[in-house]
Amino acid sequence: MTNQPTTENQRCGGDTASTRCDCDERPRLVALSSRVPVKAGRDWYNVMRFGLALSLLVAIVGSLRAELIPTPKFTDHAIPTSSVPNVGSEVPLLLDIAVLLLALSLASYFTLVSRSRRNLVILTIASLLWFGFYREGCVCPVGSTQNVALAIFDSSYVIPLASVVFFVLPLVFTLFFGRTFCAAVCPLGAVQELVAVRTVTVPRWLDHSLGLVAYIYLGAAVIFAASGTAFIICRFDPFVAFFRMAGNTNMLIFSSCILLIAFVVGRPYCRYLCPYGAILRVLSCFSKWRLSIPPNSCINCQLCEDVCPYGAIHPPTVLPSPKSREQGKRQLAWSLLAAPVIVAVFTWLATSLAAPLSQWHPEVRLAEQVRLEELKLTEVTTDASDAFRTSGRSTEDLYQAGIQWRGRFQWLGGWLGAWTGLVIAIKLVYLSMRRRRDDYQADRAGCVSCGRCYWYCPVEKVRLGLIKDVSEIVPNAEIGKSFEA
Repeated sequence: MTNQPTTENQRCGGDTASTRCDCDERPRLVALSSRVPVKAGRDWYNVMRFGLALSLLVAIVGSLRAELIPTPKFTDHAIPTSSVPNVGSEVPLLLDIAVLLLALSLASYFTLVSRSRRNLVILTIASLLWFGFYREGCVCPVGSTQNVALAIFDSSYVIPLASVVFFVLPLVFTLFFGRTFCAAVCPLGAVQELVAVRTVTVPRWLDHSLGLVAYIYLGAAVIFAASGTAFIICRFDPFVAFFRMAGNTNMLIFSSCILLIAFVVGRPYCRYLCPYGAILRVLSCFSKWRLSIPPNSCINCQLCEDVCPYGAIHPPTVLPSPKSREQGKRQLAWSLLAAPVIVAVFTWLATSLAAPLSQWHPEVRLAEQVRLEELKLTEVTTDASDAFRTSGRSTEDLYQAGIQWRGRFQWLGGWLGAWTGLVIAIKLVYLSMRRRRDDYQADRAGCVSCGRCYWYCPVEKVRLGLIKDVSEIVPNAEIGKSFEA
């Protein structure tokens, strides 16, 4: 590489085509280069000044905000602090499911295997304390019937897992072991079982008639829940107010009345009102195992029939005469012929109840309240009507929704009437059928597996070693029968 001479213009970095050399500006460039550190220092200073100004601005805004919303100064007032609601966790839910499964298993074991009335009573008390007073009656299988109905007919409703499990588990156990859920797990039945001290026998005709109410109540609860109208089972639960030690006056009076009746009538709510119990009555008829009185050891002492407060022990039947047999056949034939007529009549009658049934729906009630207020027929407003007037929704839209719901309740009422007629028709056919029993038997549907018959049975007392021979209780008992359970 050869060394080539350079011109002054090239050495100074100027353009070779330029007519003037940039070396004439060298003193100014040197001066600017000497000022570079000063410029960098000023940049840091500007950054610090900007940060200080921003901090002052934030402080000023905060002080102005504090002045715009001054804190009240009271000498004896504690300023509330914001809190986040406790939404809970999955642990209590899983614990409730585990307790329910354990209680159902123990109730089935005490009823069918150990046949211990004492253990059933202890489990009854424990279930009442846990599901009743501690969990305050929620979640319960009785009320979960409505959640399941709403989930079936409304796809947008997300049913809680607890409602599904609490609804299904007792049904499964009932199909296998009978009504062991009613025996010692249900808190509603537990509180009635413990107060049934001195009960009286309800006449058969009255017992069968009142038993229809539970099925009609079940149909109404399903229709109201499926239409999103109301959860009437929870609204009229007789013991939630008792479990929670709180509630309106009407419900507390209703709870007190049910408890007073339960002193003399065995489980009045379970037998005549409980909609979930109506489902269990049907399923228990198909149970694989159930509470039974062993025919090989029964001495026909009639003690189990006398002590049963629910009328669920049927005595042996007598051989009917030919005339009675013919009369029973005619009664059964008339019942079968009358069944479709009963269903049709009740369906027709229920369609006329569209107006009163629709009043349960909140849209219809709100439309009626707003109409009364606009016509100046009432001066009292409700929270719902006040909220409606601030919502911006037009009254025409509200009235149209009310009319639509009233039309829907015409066919919903028809379904309720058809269900009521079907229940009555099935009951008439059931009562017309004669059954033969050679010994004492527990009614599959009506028996709640309480175990009272075990406690009073002389054969059971021999098995438990409480007595040596049944003759100590029943002197004229037959000898030579096997007393093994």
